[in-house]
Amino acid sequence: MPLIQLDNVYKIYKAGDVRVHALDGVSLTVEQGDFAAVVGGSGSGKSTLMNILGCLDAPSMGKYFLDGKDVSRLTDQSLSIIRNRKIGFVFQGFNLVSSLDALENVELPLIYRGMSAAKRRTLASEALHKVGLSDRMHHRPGQMSGGQQQRVAIARAVAAKPPILLADEPTGNLDTKAGSEVMEILTGLHREGVTVILITHDRDIAAMAPRNIVIRDGRILQDTGRTENKAASL
Repeated sequence: MPLIQLDNVYKIYKAGDVRVHALDGVSLTVEQGDFAAVVGGSGSGKSTLMNILGCLDAPSMGKYFLDGKDVSRLTDQSLSIIRNRKIGFVFQGFNLVSSLDALENVELPLIYRGMSAAKRRTLASEALHKVGLSDRMHHRPGQMSGGQQQRVAIARAVAAKPPILLADEPTGNLDTKAGSEVMEILTGLHREGVTVILITHDRDIAAMAPRNIVIRDGRILQDTGRTENKAASL
């Protein structure tokens, strides 16, 4: 059973009298342990696809099965619970709280899970160690470089050990060196068994992922590397 399965998914918006097909009949499967880059230009539908995959939005038509469960028509509250338990998010903007240090930023979403302070602190420390920031735990965002801030954001996304990591243009605000470091971290997480889905417009960044899914005008044009990726996981 695929971890993620989209069956003929449409997302349609109304702009006055015009119906805009942001997604136009997308079918897609992602297996546990995949590392897939969804690549496309502005207006291609890649961000809409990420919102659907991340349970941040619902399809206008079609089905979305996550871990075998149809989540296409769930309530916002149910989707929120799924996001909290199954999906970690990394965005282009780091979305860190400037008044909190790195450790406190990583702990923040764990509070909403009702974890004890001791467990939160342990998981947050482990996550920051994993991204190479053991020596920056008590630095605030303003005291860190952009690359370090993005690594804090990744630690925050994976601290609770969700099975899926969705990264939306995670290198978009970084220089080449910092972007490469972020990609190395994502690759390391993939090796540990995390399913990574990367959204990017940058084909060089996409090429670092074993699987590339090219999207244009709301349709998937190409899906390469899937066979190799499956074979490598056997």
